[in-house]
Amino acid sequence: MMLNHMKDNNAESALWSLAASKLLEEQKTSWSLLKNNYDGLSNVSLRNIPIGNIEIVLQYNPARIYSTAADVSPTKINSRPCFLCLNNLPPEQKALEYGKHYLILCNPYPIFEEHFTIVHKKHIPQNILNNFDDLLDITHKLGFRYNVFYNGPQCGASAPDHLHFQAATKNIIPIEKNIAQIKTLNNKNILTKEKLEITFIEEYLSFGFLFESKNKNMLLDAFKILIRAFKNISTPNEEPMINIISLFEDEMWRVIIFPRQKHRPSQYFETGNKQIIVSPAAVDMGGMIILPRQEDFEKINESDIVAIYSQVTITKEFYEYLKKKLTDSFK
Repeated sequence: MMLNHMKDNNAESALWSLAASKLLEEQKTSWSLLKNNYDGLSNVSLRNIPIGNIEIVLQYNPARIYSTAADVSPTKINSRPCFLCLNNLPPEQKALEYGKHYLILCNPYPIFEEHFTIVHKKHIPQNILNNFDDLLDITHKLGFRYNVFYNGPQCGASAPDHLHFQAATKNIIPIEKNIAQIKTLNNKNILTKEKLEITFIEEYLSFGFLFESKNKNMLLDAFKILIRAFKNISTPNEEPMINIISLFEDEMWRVIIFPRQKHRPSQYFETGNKQIIVSPAAVDMGGMIILPRQEDFEKINESDIVAIYSQVTITKEFYEYLKKKLTDSFK
């Protein structure tokens, strides 16, 4: 019975993945803007920079300037129509309906050859605590082929006023391929409790947490503990700054969580040659830094990268606080 259930789950996930892939292929034939931007990915440049045990991938992608340099101030957000609301979508944009509440859209400004935005049908703000369950469900349904990631309102989301996730081909974000290595590097920082394993990521360029479980309720409980503790040390009445990369494979969720302290590093606000237009989101925190300007792509070096991560990741003191809250809760 369990084996048949697993086969059914895999078949359903394969069907959802196929439907999303077909939507993208159809949109390439009917939407010239999208087709041109996906074709433009063939001209995207990549450069690898090893830093200790980690290899960071740089991507020069001019089309991403709209997201990287997006003005997400309340004044700007309130003065523009929401580009994720159904009534404001381009007429060429088609959607794949997911359940009662979500639409799967092809991202017209892609980072990857398959890049989707999964938007809530209602215009409600980014809020991961109330919607982490949905993130896990979507990850499960698309997990045959895709990952799912989330950017908080003040750390990468260019539409913080409208709840959405993103999805891309699995194992394309560097950290996904390095999970085994990260667990080895942090093997003294692994907490196991019943059906849940938490790896405290310290031997990396930023602090983070890896939640692994086949039990969704265990993940939901652990995440609530983490996010509520994070609220205690964050700006009141705002969602704590957080990026998430979520995977489902081997009947297990693997959720990588990066707590943040800053939206953009100081280099973003510099002038002249000191400026680097970079605005880290989940993909960047996962080891692929997106750079929309060629001069930044060519000049950025190891010390710049280390400085960028050190500024936007949570402090060691706050990280230890979150770590202790999780550890104490699962004793």
